[in-house]
Amino acid sequence: MKTSLALLLGLTVAASVGAQTATPTVTDPDLAVRTVVSGLTQPIALAFLGPNDFLVTEKSTGRVKRVVNGRVRTIVLDLPVNSASERGLLGIALHPDFRRNRWAYLFWTQSSTGADSTVPAEVGNASVASTASPLGNRVDRFVWNPQTQRLRFDRNIVVLRAFQADAGQPERGNHNGGVIRFAQSDRDARDRDFDFANGKSHDRNDRRDQHEQLFIIIGDTGRRGVLQNLMDGPIGPGIDDDQFGGPEPDRAHLTGVVLRLNDDGSTPNDNPFHEFGASLGGQVGANLQKVFAYGIRNSFGLAVDPWTGELWESENSDDAFEEINRIEPGHNGGWIQTMGPLARVAEFKAIETAPDFLGLQQMRWPPDNIADSPVEARSRMTDLPGSHYGEPQFSWKYALPTAAIGFLENRSLGRKYLGDLFVGAATPATSGGHIFRFDLTRNRQRLAWSDPALADQVADNDAKHSLLESESLLFGTGFGVSTDIQTGPSGGLFVVSVSSGSVYEIHRTLPDQE
Repeated sequence: MKTSLALLLGLTVAASVGAQTATPTVTDPDLAVRTVVSGLTQPIALAFLGPNDFLVTEKSTGRVKRVVNGRVRTIVLDLPVNSASERGLLGIALHPDFRRNRWAYLFWTQSSTGADSTVPAEVGNASVASTASPLGNRVDRFVWNPQTQRLRFDRNIVVLRAFQADAGQPERGNHNGGVIRFAQSDRDARDRDFDFANGKSHDRNDRRDQHEQLFIIIGDTGRRGVLQNLMDGPIGPGIDDDQFGGPEPDRAHLTGVVLRLNDDGSTPNDNPFHEFGASLGGQVGANLQKVFAYGIRNSFGLAVDPWTGELWESENSDDAFEEINRIEPGHNGGWIQTMGPLARVAEFKAIETAPDFLGLQQMRWPPDNIADSPVEARSRMTDLPGSHYGEPQFSWKYALPTAAIGFLENRSLGRKYLGDLFVGAATPATSGGHIFRFDLTRNRQRLAWSDPALADQVADNDAKHSLLESESLLFGTGFGVSTDIQTGPSGGLFVVSVSSGSVYEIHRTLPDQE
C-alpha cells in the first residue's frame, strides 16, 4: 500500500491537534529540543520578524498567526483556502528588505467558492475540482502593518495550476509544492547584520533600486507533458495529454518546476530560458522565461545556501529514489523518465512496477513505460536550449518521504554544525519524523559524509521508510511531518511540525567549548 507525503499531509494531520505520539529528541547530548508553541492547526511554514517573534502559516485554516514569546498574539490574515490533500496555505517568505518595504509573500490555494474543502483527493472525492479552479494556486504579495498587526493584499505575483483530473481516475489535489524562498542578495550572508531591536538593516549595498529574486517551487500536480520530460504527452504525437490540452507549457501547464521571478512578479532577464522563450514568443515563450528548473516531481524542501547563494531542494519520489539536489540554472531533474541516479533507472522501474507499488498517480503513463536503460531514459528527456540534466546529490532507494530542508547559519548549536544542511523525513512510525544532518564539502558544491556505505551517494534501504544506511546521518527523531527548518535570528534551529501542531527549537544546553 502506498504511503506518500500527500497522504500524511491530507489524512494523518486531519486528526486532532497534538496527537503526535513521539517526543522530539536529538542524538547530540549537548543539544536539546523545546516546544516554542503548540496547539496550532497544521502549521506549515514560518517567517521571523525578530527574536522570539515570527509569523506562522496554517495549511488548512488559511490563517497567518503571529507568535511572540511562545504565544499566539493575533491572527494577521485569514485566507479562503482549498486545503484538500496537499493544497492550502503552503509557503511564506519575507522580502530581504522587509524592514523598509514590509513585503510578505504567500503561496496558497484559493477556494473558488470561498469555502474550505479538506477531503483528500486520493480517496476519489468528486467535488474537489468544484472548489478550486485549474489556476487555483497563487503567490501574492502582502504588506505588513506593524500598528494593526495585519497583512494587507498588495499584488498578485503569479497564478499556477491546482489540479489534474483526467477521465477515468480520481482528481488530484497533490503535488502542489508551495515552498518559496528569496535568493541571496549578498553572496556572503555574513556581510549582513540586522539590528532587530531598532528595526534597521545594515547592508553593505543599498538595494532600494534593485529587484530581489523569488524562487517558487510547484510539483507536477499530476501533469504529464513537456516539463515532465514527455515531449508529446503520455499518449503520443497529436493527442492532447490531459483535459486542458497541451502539451505546450501554457498557463495551465506550468508545473513540475522552480520559477525565478522578480519581487514584483516580472521575469528576470538572466533566467536560463529567457532568450529561448523570447524566440518562441506568445504565452508559451513568456512562461518558459519564468522557469529556473524543471523535471521536478514534488518538493516540500527548498533552501538557499547563505554562503554561496545556490539553491538546494529535497524531492519526493513515488516509491523509489527520494532525492536531494543542488539546483543550478537550467536544471532538468529527469522526472518522469527517472528518479535517483540515472545509472540506476532499472532499479527505479523495478520498484515502481512491483505489485505493492504499481502506479505513478497518472493512469495514462503507467510505470511500465519507464525506460530499461540509462541511455534510453536520457534520450527521452526534454532538452530545452540552455538546460542540463542534473544528477541528484543524494538519494534513498526506497521513499521515506523527505520533507523540509534548511541550513544552520550560525554557531548556536556548536561550531561543528555551522553551515550544515538539515533534512526532515516524514516517516509515519510512532518514533518517526526523523531529521538528517549533512556536512558539505569545503567549496559547498557537494554533500559530504564519513560512512563508506554512502560512497555511491545512495542510502540503499531495504523498504519504504527504512533507515538502513542512514544511521550515520540521523540527527533527530520524533518531529513528525516537518515542513519548515530555519535558523532563528538569535540562534537555534527551528522545526515546524504540521502533524503535531507545533514549532520546536533545537538549542545548545552548554556553552560552545570547541
